[in-house]
Amino acid sequence: MNRIKLIKDDITRLDVDAIVNAANRSLLGGGGVDGAIHRAAGPELLAHCRTLGGCEAGEAVITPGFRLPARYVIHTVGPVYGSMPAAEAERLLANAYRNSLELAAGHQLKVIAFPNISTGVYGFPKEKAAEIVISTVREFLAGSELPEEVIFVCFDDENFRIYERMLGVN
Repeated sequence: MNRIKLIKDDITRLDVDAIVNAANRSLLGGGGVDGAIHRAAGPELLAHCRTLGGCEAGEAVITPGFRLPARYVIHTVGPVYGSMPAAEAERLLANAYRNSLELAAGHQLKVIAFPNISTGVYGFPKEKAAEIVISTVREFLAGSELPEEVIFVCFDDENFRIYERMLGVN
């Protein structure tokens, strides 16, 4: 059974157990998917995130989804590419996905949806990120029953085509 799906959509509209937020270290909202998730979830998300004390690159924390269709938001911080050696950025990107999956499994969540973390303003090369992400997710799923389904949610055509090719989806 293929547990990985690919869609092109707005992650804030998905009715799933958890969506992942490509957050910044403060967890207090920002641009891109982070801002969209905070706007859709409502002010309760920001208020809750203020109590968490931030999150480091590669780590992840979970909050309720508040006004989102998703029950939970898993916030993870991806690396800023070029601000550290490439190998460290790659390790932190893999950790961001792995730690998000571990939180989902630990909370008995069946369906989790990921945006493209670090490939926007954080500058991670999209092809390299997709290789790391797909490999990390496949490895995690091979050793865990949960989550039952991982959805890669691409907002832009370029990332969608890259994932489509690498996943062998037509």
